[in-house]
Amino acid sequence: MAKYGVVARGDAELYLRFPPAAYREKVWDHAAGYAVVVEAGGVMTDAGGNALDFASGRFLDVEKGIVASASPELHAKVLAALAAEDE
Repeated sequence: MAKYGVVARGDAELYLRFPPAAYREKVWDHAAGYAVVVEAGGVMTDAGGNALDFASGRFLDVEKGIVASASPELHAKVLAALAAEDE
């Protein structure tokens, strides 16, 4: 996913991925992007703020989707907005 590279290099501050509920994310689609974003100082979790688990097989079991952001501060704001949307 080249979109993670765009966040890591600073050309975007945020990437949100919310696929249909029946879709299961695959580890190989996100593992390299996770490494690039985190090493650049960004944060990547599922939409519930849970860490992504790349060691549980071929699928990522995520809550609603994936949030990748360029900074911890922005990430916290996005997760708070998503949580408020659910209330």
